[in-house]
Amino acid sequence: MTYIIVFILLVALSFGYYKLADRFNIIDKPNHRSSHTQITIRGGGVIFYLALVIFFVTSGFLYPYLFLGTSIIALVSFIDDIKPLPPLVRLPVQFVAITMAIYEVSISFPIISLIILLIVGVGFINAYNFMDGINALTGIYSIVIVGFLFFFNATQTIFVNGELLAYLLFSLVIFGYYNFRKKALFFSGDVGSISLAVVVFFLVYKFYVVTKAPVSLLLVAVYGIDSVLTIVRRIKMKEKISEAHRHHLYQIIVDSNKLSHIDTSLIYAFIQLLCCLVVYSTYNLAMSIQILIALIVLISLAVSYFLFVRRFLNLRSRAV
Repeated sequence: MTYIIVFILLVALSFGYYKLADRFNIIDKPNHRSSHTQITIRGGGVIFYLALVIFFVTSGFLYPYLFLGTSIIALVSFIDDIKPLPPLVRLPVQFVAITMAIYEVSISFPIISLIILLIVGVGFINAYNFMDGINALTGIYSIVIVGFLFFFNATQTIFVNGELLAYLLFSLVIFGYYNFRKKALFFSGDVGSISLAVVVFFLVYKFYVVTKAPVSLLLVAVYGIDSVLTIVRRIKMKEKISEAHRHHLYQIIVDSNKLSHIDTSLIYAFIQLLCCLVVYSTYNLAMSIQILIALIVLISLAVSYFLFVRRFLNLRSRAV
C-alpha cells in the first residue's frame, strides 16, 4: 500500500511540475548541438529528487548526508536550468555533493584515495549529465542500473535501504511516460541528470563497499566508456574539453539517421544490462578473477566504441 501511495504521489507531482513549467516557460530551446528540433519543457527530472525527498521523510531521515548534498546540487542545477551559471559556481557545489555522498558511505581510507574518489565522483556526475542528450537514454539506462540494484538488494545482499531503490525506480518509470517517445513532453534538465547521478554514484559506491567486488565498476561501464573515450578523441582532435560538442557515440549514431533516439537508448540499456549480469554472476569470485573479467569487458566495450564510431561517422558523412 505504501508503494502504491508513493507512486500515485510521484505521478501527481510530475503532472504538477509539467503544468507549472509550462506556465512559467521553463523550456529547452534547440540549438546547433541539440538532438531535438522543438521547444520542450525542461527540468522534468526534478521528479528524481522528489523521490529522494519522499524516501528521506518516510524512512525516518535515513542517509542525511546524501540527502543534504543532493538537495544542494539539485537547487543549484535547477537555477542553472533556468539561468545558466558559470562553472566556478557549479563545480564547488558538485565537489560538496560528492563529498557528502562519500561520507554517507565511508571515508576510511588514505587522503590521496579520497581525493581521487572525489575527482572520479565529480567526473561521473558530469559524464552522466553529458550523456543525457537524447530522448529516453538516461531514463532507460538508469532503470537498468537501479532495477538491477533493487533485484540484487532483494535477492542477494542488502547493501542499501530497498525503499530508496523502489522510489527512485518509480520516478524513472514516471519520467519515462513523458520522455520515452519520439517527441518528448519534457527533458530531465541538469536538476534531473545531475541529482540522479549523485544518487547513482552513492548506490554504486555503497555496493562496492559492501560487496568488495571490483566488478562493481561495470555497473556504469557503458556511460563510462562513452564519456572517457569521447574525451580522448576530443583531445586528439585538439578541441577544448569545456566547449559543447556532438562527439559522443550516441550523438554520432543519431546523426547518422540510421537509428532513432529510442532505438539508440535501448541498445545502450541492453549492453549495460549485460554488464550488470556479469556483475551478478561474478561478484563472489576471487578478486584477481574479477579484475581480469572487468578488464576484458572494458576492453571489449572500448574496441566496440571505436568500431561503431568509425562505422557511424562514415554513415553520417554519406548522409550529408
